[in-house]
Amino acid sequence: MSVPPGPVTTLARAVRERRVSATALVVASIERLERAEVLNVLAEKTFDEALQLARRVDDEGSLQGALAGVPTLIKDLEDLAGHPTRKGSMALRDAPLALSNGVVPGRLLHAGAIVVGKSTLPEFAIEGYTANLLTGVTRNPWNLDYAPGGSSGGSAAALAAGLVGVATATDGGGSVRIPAALCGLVGLKPTNGVVGRWPVPDWIDYSTDGPLATSSDDLRLLFDVMCGPVAGDPTSPPATLLNQWSLPEGRSVRLFAAERTSPFGPLSRPVAALFHEAVDAFADRFNAQVTWLEAEGLFRDGDPDLDWFTITSAEHVASLGRDWVNEHMDEFHVATQEFLGTGLRIAIDEYLAARRRRYLYVRTLDELLSPHGLLLTPAVAAEGWLADGRMHTGASVQGLAPEVYSTALQNVTGHPALSLPFGHLPSGVPFGLQVTAEHYRDHRLLDVAALMEAAYPWARVAPGYEGLETILEVL
Repeated sequence: MSVPPGPVTTLARAVRERRVSATALVVASIERLERAEVLNVLAEKTFDEALQLARRVDDEGSLQGALAGVPTLIKDLEDLAGHPTRKGSMALRDAPLALSNGVVPGRLLHAGAIVVGKSTLPEFAIEGYTANLLTGVTRNPWNLDYAPGGSSGGSAAALAAGLVGVATATDGGGSVRIPAALCGLVGLKPTNGVVGRWPVPDWIDYSTDGPLATSSDDLRLLFDVMCGPVAGDPTSPPATLLNQWSLPEGRSVRLFAAERTSPFGPLSRPVAALFHEAVDAFADRFNAQVTWLEAEGLFRDGDPDLDWFTITSAEHVASLGRDWVNEHMDEFHVATQEFLGTGLRIAIDEYLAARRRRYLYVRTLDELLSPHGLLLTPAVAAEGWLADGRMHTGASVQGLAPEVYSTALQNVTGHPALSLPFGHLPSGVPFGLQVTAEHYRDHRLLDVAALMEAAYPWARVAPGYEGLETILEVL
């Protein structure tokens, strides 16, 4: 089955060929963002700046990059020169203007992207729902009562509603894959270090930038723009690995599947049903047998999900500064108080023991996946949650429980992981299949995304919305 090109590919080509102006794209994006205020995806508007840039490059005819003229949002965790980086926190409401661009925003701008704003996130990017005291609650275009996930929820909601062509995302515990799953997008957490990281992330070894997209070809395009080493990141791989990343000849793969990788109990019936359907479809597409794994006994020397909380909470306190955290605790969202409060209580021996166990988790996955292995799991282990972070009406707002997640393992081990849309839950919120590969096999996952989209295409935008590329039909 032929898959139509994605909106980023389509729009950038149209701008380069002078079939549409960058100004027309920016105007269309701004109009859509203003009409979709109910989603609350903007942490900051840069409309005037975007229009000025679009008009200038149209006059000069100078947009020739891979993202030429494509309206873009930058997650408000990343620096955009001349704008504050507030990270969704009231404590940073008066943050100074950034003096330079973050690594990925800089690479997108170099490729011709035009930034129309900064996207919302949970405070300090620590939650799986996108709500904070500074910008309020961000909603899922598939069901406004539900969260678009987090922490890249504003970016995912904007893409799923066709408001922009590109929106950046980061992933330190699932922040690409969770919103990709809940918003019906395809998203990739690259092998840690493949997208160079600077400055040092709050969660030192776990966090990375990664692409979110509505189509597999746009995902590949964005990955190619983003990836590459940066001075200061000791984990950036050598360029010689690039030719090892595609699917093996004949697409021969070894498939493993697990409902969970930590023993947090059974999946709900709707999630389990969609997951098993997705695994069967995947196995059929690749003509491969599936070996099923149980969470109990998979990791014998600890629990990577629980160690993730220990390490990230402690490292976040250290990054912000213990005194600063204590000083501003009353200004934080309740979920932030819970998370950083945990970090304040972590003893050095507890932290280091969790750090050392990481090697055991990496070894387990390395031995499982080598050679040519793929691990299938749910991208989200719950049926979604309400936009303000409650699991159901009447529950209290707090941090989400570990058992709703299914993504921290790959941040702990550094393996690349992909979320693929596959069906919808009873609420109408999409379900995502997570595919994990060997280290540095990121392009293998991009190949997987393309093959699965061709066989099982997904809706690229939520009902009631249309992709930004439809502007070409009326101009």
